[in-house]
Amino acid sequence: MAALAVAGSSDGLSTCVFGSWAREELTAASDDDWAVLVARPFAAYDPDVLSEIVAAQAQLGAGDRRPGAQGVFGEPICVPDLAARIGLDADTNTNFTRRMLLLLESRELHGNVRRSAVEQILGRYLYESHTAGQPPRFLLNDVVRYWRTICVDFEGKAAGSAGARDPKWASRNAKLRTSRKLLFAGGLVPVLLCHLCEPAATAAFLSRWFDASPLDRVSTAFLFVGLPDSGVRALAAYDRWIGLMSQPDIRAELDALTVEARDLSPLYAEIRDIGRAFEDALGALLFSSRLGPLTRTYAIF
Repeated sequence: MAALAVAGSSDGLSTCVFGSWAREELTAASDDDWAVLVARPFAAYDPDVLSEIVAAQAQLGAGDRRPGAQGVFGEPICVPDLAARIGLDADTNTNFTRRMLLLLESRELHGNVRRSAVEQILGRYLYESHTAGQPPRFLLNDVVRYWRTICVDFEGKAAGSAGARDPKWASRNAKLRTSRKLLFAGGLVPVLLCHLCEPAATAAFLSRWFDASPLDRVSTAFLFVGLPDSGVRALAAYDRWIGLMSQPDIRAELDALTVEARDLSPLYAEIRDIGRAFEDALGALLFSSRLGPLTRTYAIF
């Protein structure tokens, strides 16, 4: 990642990466999901912002590595909007996704906007909403909402427009079983563990946890609750998934797989088994450990 660091241009601007970069599981076929964080409101043709975008485009997202087509990445992000627009109509799907991924799955290539952005967002979630001995419900509800939104949006993309099926259905389904589930667990666990914090220390506690990768957070949680064997099973299953995604021929086979042919595909069966093993291990962490009462009390209702 250091080799791709973008030369700094102006204060209040920085380039962040998300997805495989932030999960520290980059493969040769991974997308470069990047965005420019802007610490202030900006006009459409702000010269400093445009300069940062051009510098990022020169090093990230070339060819097949370009960001996804939904408009979430590859663009400038107004940090004040992420913190101010939480819930209701102003919190668009794009704004919501950017906020959650900045918290749960981001790395900064240069600059210092990310940390202040995370502090602003956490401050908004925690303001008058965290009782000692409990997880912060406002933030917890949004983490759960994001996971459910990912699941619902998967179905929306699968249906497509005008009855057309999503050509990326198989790869999206596979990610839903693995990396998306990791993202959710890696966000949920630190929020649940906030019951150990005094309210005044919660923001710093969460910021430290969110500086780690999702897999590191989950791994630490397995050790914390005394379930190393379940942690090994989770990591082994996820390692199998990353191993598959590191092979270009496997990715090509997955990209070509249709809904109708899935039950005939040995690859799909293997990914389904990986997903089940990963989910079972995460289930032990969240429901069969000291986190179980917290999960049932706060993450469900």
